[in-house]
Amino acid sequence: MTSENKRSRQAKTLRAFRKIHRILGMFLFIVFLFISVSGIMLGWKKNSGGMILPESFEGTSADLRDWLPIDSLHKNAVRILHDSISPGLSEELERIDIRKDKGMVKFVFIENYIGIQIDGATGELLNIETRRSDFIENIHDGSILDYIFNTGNEQIKLVYTSIAGLSLFAFTVTGFWLWFGPKLMRRKK
Repeated sequence: MTSENKRSRQAKTLRAFRKIHRILGMFLFIVFLFISVSGIMLGWKKNSGGMILPESFEGTSADLRDWLPIDSLHKNAVRILHDSISPGLSEELERIDIRKDKGMVKFVFIENYIGIQIDGATGELLNIETRRSDFIENIHDGSILDYIFNTGNEQIKLVYTSIAGLSLFAFTVTGFWLWFGPKLMRRKK
């Protein structure tokens, strides 16, 4: 193969990579915008002064022998949810965070990103929180769409993260070639 043919083939490959890079960029601009902005916010969540990640309050005892049973604490959290926020909200939990070192249990409800912090020993309310960090995380990984469309098995999240990950990989490869390809062609003149 002559050097002119080889150079022509390299130029053709470079044009193809540029086209892939440009087309992917046009289609995935919004996706990458959401991923990048939400990623920055998640990176700063612990340093947001409670705006993104709510502060964790302390209960009266870190000794689990002093604590009420979890079912009693859960009943208190549900009562507080219905009395203080809305009687119509679902009691379905996303998770229960036990913070033994803080003497606190956090009940995080699925609906409306609400968290109720309860003193583990007394069952008293420590804080009602809006879980902005959970909302931002759901935007970041695409699971917000599964929540909106009630898919149940996170199918949208799986497709969203696969497309985003594969596209980022393709951007990395094509971007590298767009940078390195011309250098290689100049060197081989």
